[in-house]
Amino acid sequence: MSIWTRISETLASIGGSVGAFLQSVANRDPGPPEKSVAFTIGMIGLGAKMAKADGVVTDDEIRAFRRVFHVPQSDLPTVARVFNLAKQDVAGFEAYARQIARIFEAKSDILEDVLDGLFHIAKADDAFHPGEHGFLRQVAEIFGFPEADFARIRARHVDMADDPYLILGLPGDAPLEDVRKRYRDLVREHHPDRHIAAGVPEEMVEIATRRLQKINEAYSRIMEKTA
Repeated sequence: MSIWTRISETLASIGGSVGAFLQSVANRDPGPPEKSVAFTIGMIGLGAKMAKADGVVTDDEIRAFRRVFHVPQSDLPTVARVFNLAKQDVAGFEAYARQIARIFEAKSDILEDVLDGLFHIAKADDAFHPGEHGFLRQVAEIFGFPEADFARIRARHVDMADDPYLILGLPGDAPLEDVRKRYRDLVREHHPDRHIAAGVPEEMVEIATRRLQKINEAYSRIMEKTA
């Protein structure tokens, strides 16, 4: 069963409230299939909250989400419905973020997946606005990421991309031994298979793959400079 079929079935049972669904999952110990649904609905919900609250979902917003997930054309109405439900929900994005953090544990690699996906959505119009930066910074804070971690995540997307040390989360004068250790740890932590096992749907595995590519590129650049 695809993630979109599961979400369609979930939508039929949540009474139109994305926030209520996330809270119900956060209040119990869900298995991987339900975590995948919660992850996806939570990502769409936060993406909708980040988008301009103009009443209905736009084609641009759907296209932005399709850059993060592989969504078949036939399943786009499901994504649109979650977007619109989240836009209409009186609960603020802070409530969504807190519930997602409870489901996946503060500062976890999975929450970093959520932030990566939201950055991709924010950049969909080839711009990154101050309001989006503020939104993402607040979400990262609720997720338990300190400023240094947020800067590291942001560097993969919108600024300071010329600093490979920042992408690895290291100071610019870190010794090579620390660089190698940090690189090995990041490769292990961000392997796509590990994220799928933790509840990230296979449809979003490309996010973890892209992140690993950025990590590999940063490490290669450091090694070239120090050769």
